[in-house]
Amino acid sequence: MASSTALVDDALSSSSSLLRRVLTASKTSLDPRRIWEHSQAGEKGLDRSRHDNRSDQWRKRTGARRSRALRWASVPRRLVFVTVGAAAALAALTAMKHADSLDEFSLQSLIRPKQPEPITGVASVIDGDTIEVHGQRIRFNGIDAPESKQYCDDAKGFEYPCGRRSAEALDGFLAASRPVQCTFVEWDRYHRFVGDCRRADGASVAAWMVEHGQALDWPRYSHGAHAPLQAKAEAAKVGLWVGNFEPPWDWRASHADGAAPSSQPLGIVSSELVAQSGYSCEPRRYCSQISSCDQAQWYLHNCSWGSKLDRDGDGVACETLC
Repeated sequence: MASSTALVDDALSSSSSLLRRVLTASKTSLDPRRIWEHSQAGEKGLDRSRHDNRSDQWRKRTGARRSRALRWASVPRRLVFVTVGAAAALAALTAMKHADSLDEFSLQSLIRPKQPEPITGVASVIDGDTIEVHGQRIRFNGIDAPESKQYCDDAKGFEYPCGRRSAEALDGFLAASRPVQCTFVEWDRYHRFVGDCRRADGASVAAWMVEHGQALDWPRYSHGAHAPLQAKAEAAKVGLWVGNFEPPWDWRASHADGAAPSSQPLGIVSSELVAQSGYSCEPRRYCSQISSCDQAQWYLHNCSWGSKLDRDGDGVACETLC
């Protein structure tokens, strides 16, 4: 009897518990807010689906990137250092093995501008070894001419503006067959175009200047290419070779700091020169009283009043005579 009563109590308790759960579920399902959310989900089901698809794609891409990052992060640092060190050692061994072929490689070759095309046009003469074509300064390859302010000695020992004479000779030579064409060789340290130039008739400008004594072969850059022509000019005593002169590269070195020329200083009368020439600074003379260019130049460089004979200051006295 007691056991039967206990069984009935257990059944009632279980039924009550089940009933409470059912009632709770019913209340939840009948909650107005839940019903509204369910209706909204039904109306926007398609949009949610699209959003979910895009979200899935984004998660896949993000997951792929994270996977790669994790794979790299999982590589031991010691292995990375060993790999980099081995690559550096291999590069060093390769460089040592092929050192001869790397001699010509330098940073300058990396930053040097692209090799330009040949330049053709009418040239303006800057000095005996430099011209300008279409705004580009061009230095003749392998030769060196007197500087614009340089003076040389003629056959009689008188100074004359050899730099200007060289430029005038070049101008006349180029004018005879225009235009000039210059092929690029290299850039010099002043970023000038260094080239081999020829007239319209094919004549080499540098070769002509050396052959006629208006410029010198520059072995440092020409490797003696114009040496035979220079020997010919020296034997014929033409141009610079008619007297004495200082090589242009030496002249530039002696005048780099503005030092006075090594020849007779201006405004100082040399008694030895007076004796040799027969000229004298007394009395003062004017161009109308001077009979030759050599005499005018002597007064210009040896007399205190000599500068009066050079009114335009170009280094040439009494230009009607010179």
